[in-house]
Amino acid sequence: MSKDLQSLTEALLSAARAAGAENADAIASRGTSVSIDVRNGTLEQAERSEGVDIGLRVLIGQRQANVSASDTSPATLTMLAERAVAMAKEAPEDPYIGLADPSEITHETDATALELADPTPEPDPATLQADAEAAEAAAFAISGVTQVQSASAGYSASEVFLAATNGFSGGYGRTSRNLSCLAIAGTGDGMERDYDGEGRIFQADLRSPEDIGRVAGERTVARLGAVQPPTGAYPVLFDERISSTLIGHLLGAANGASVARGQSFLRDRLGEQVLPAGIDLFEDPHRPRVPGSRLFDAEGLATRTRKIVDNGVLTGWTLDLATARKLGLETTANAARGISSPPSPSTWNVAMTQSDRTRDDLMRDMGTGLLVTSLIGSTINPNTGDYSRGASGFWVENGEIAYPVNECTIAGNLHDMLRALVPANDARTYLSRVVPSLLVEGMTLAGK
Repeated sequence: MSKDLQSLTEALLSAARAAGAENADAIASRGTSVSIDVRNGTLEQAERSEGVDIGLRVLIGQRQANVSASDTSPATLTMLAERAVAMAKEAPEDPYIGLADPSEITHETDATALELADPTPEPDPATLQADAEAAEAAAFAISGVTQVQSASAGYSASEVFLAATNGFSGGYGRTSRNLSCLAIAGTGDGMERDYDGEGRIFQADLRSPEDIGRVAGERTVARLGAVQPPTGAYPVLFDERISSTLIGHLLGAANGASVARGQSFLRDRLGEQVLPAGIDLFEDPHRPRVPGSRLFDAEGLATRTRKIVDNGVLTGWTLDLATARKLGLETTANAARGISSPPSPSTWNVAMTQSDRTRDDLMRDMGTGLLVTSLIGSTINPNTGDYSRGASGFWVENGEIAYPVNECTIAGNLHDMLRALVPANDARTYLSRVVPSLLVEGMTLAGK
């Protein structure tokens, strides 16, 4: 971790104290990103960005304010601190804000074991371009692909450091290497598109560009000739690519901020069955080489493993300090923050219990219904859990894919959907959300 980022946060805190702040926390980040896009075998766009950002939160009694900048000169640090103090004095009081007690903060901040940053050199632009070109060529090699809308490769590296007047000080670095391809098949009204892509912390873990391009092409061609499915009540199988969105709704409803606002369909369900018996939803922020991993949260508290759902039962909310105080609970050390915003609750790495059945097994079980591979738009009522989304994918008959479908809507209520879902065993374990394909019985389909 660069010493200059630590020095920046310390300078911000010193400026805040000099300006009259009773308490404060500061964040400094440095990032580099490179992206390459190719089309028809030639370079279409190349971008590189670098920057340093700083943020300061000051607390005057029970009032707070946040300021940020990308200029790190001493004059700017002083101006930021003075502005933040002036803003805080005019802010409304919030009885729940406040830094962690010094006895609560962690001093274990060495994240080396989490392997969040690839030590190998940054790839040069020519390597990224070659990967994007190889992915595009592999997509074009699939019979039926008429265009490749985009083939992109990128790399990013970032460092972040946090410090507060309660004595916390810590930071970490991260890297990311990504590759994606979006292909098009057909023409006119019969045109279809699909994609494949991947992002990994370590470049060596990334799938080959040939594989990503091939899968993008195959997925696209498989959608040709799509029609609307019949209207009625049918089972719906959410493909692993999009199944995590269902669990995302559960996580959002179990977020303490939503509960405190009264805008959660789970607000009265603590200690009740929200998933089928035998299914856990487990948070582990200490998994190596996973983007959501971290040793400490944005308030300097040690992160820990926990079960959000245990044997189908909702065990608790996701909390930061302020939200926990508002609900009369203890924080779960899930505070996240940006450069210009105060902490708020967020989940880290979440994994759902998988079964011993494949996606094909679940298709055989469903008999006739819809396999959803893409979702568009959404109408989700956070208070009631009413769910409606546009969908496309494949119609299943006699347990096998019959033909592609599009332009349909699936609807249900998340209370019922979550309690009745059946998981497969095909989740990608390197993701921050490890969720397999999910079968949901009895949803309403609006098609032709």
